[in-house]
Amino acid sequence: MAPFDAAAFQDATGVSRETLDRLAAYEATLRKWQPKINLVGPSTLPDAWRRHFLDSAQLFPLIPETARVLVDLGSGAGFPGLVLAIMGVPEVYMIESDARKCAFLREAARVADARVTVHNKRIEAAPPIAADVVTARALAPLNELLGWAHPFIANRGVAIFPKGQNVAEELTDTTKYWMMRTERFDSRTDPTGTILRVSGIDRV
Repeated sequence: MAPFDAAAFQDATGVSRETLDRLAAYEATLRKWQPKINLVGPSTLPDAWRRHFLDSAQLFPLIPETARVLVDLGSGAGFPGLVLAIMGVPEVYMIESDARKCAFLREAARVADARVTVHNKRIEAAPPIAADVVTARALAPLNELLGWAHPFIANRGVAIFPKGQNVAEELTDTTKYWMMRTERFDSRTDPTGTILRVSGIDRV
């Protein structure tokens, strides 16, 4: 199978050359920092354009066209929040408790010319931000994610969460505690994965 590189990413997403160049600057920064900070699983780095960049970019078409403010929880290496900012979400706030990862996020945003605000805080201590969209990737079970997302969006906006093969069990468990509308989309990067778009979120 041919390697999934920057050109393959552009073919898959249709991003402009300028956007691709900014994402490539981010990718180069990730490779530079990875030996110093464990930002992503080392085994995923050779396939970063598929495993991380496309995995994040596939959320972009699911964001409502009117959305302006996105909050990314537990941003880590910047997936998906920084990718979505580079692709065009106007205001992106990234919440990450690890100071070293925050330093990386600020540097990656600088080289990629991405307008993001990085908060080095635990999610529970983050400032109140009225978000249209909340995202999180590989962070926690759905029930916990909704608890963290609810103060930012309540029932006004949407939460978009990539999920793995246990999504059915997570949904069943979550309905004990939350009322919500859910839409499911097949992942383009994981045959067993699902992307959840959740709206109308409120406690039972």
